[in-house]
Amino acid sequence: VQLQASGGGLVQAGGSLKLSCAASGRTFSNYVVAWFRQAPGKEREFVAAINWSGSNSYYVDDVKGRFTISRDNFKDTVSLQMNMLKPEDTAVYFCAADEGRYSINHALGVRRMDYWGKGTQVTVSS
Repeated sequence: VQLQASGGGLVQAGGSLKLSCAASGRTFSNYVVAWFRQAPGKEREFVAAINWSGSNSYYVDDVKGRFTISRDNFKDTVSLQMNMLKPEDTAVYFCAADEGRYSINHALGVRRMDYWGKGTQVTVSS
């Protein structure tokens, strides 16, 4: 499956952005999709993930209550609505997919994911 992330940009602290991940090539509903981010000089880290049907999702503690992940299997897209953004959210955001119809109850590791899209830059100014 091919993934393309979009929607990044520059926003002031407290603002909002919506990232989108468009998929193509295979049956999208067979995949768990996750968002990761990587800040300069830091390792890539898990942000949120959603299961194949959209009925289950998991977030890293830092974004709970601020970010919402959702998916539309008819449009083969996964979105990440980011509200109340903070300067520490500044990073390149990546969407990734892992084949499987399973529920998510913990953060997914980078090595777990089979497919990656190119990142989109999110910059939050203070």
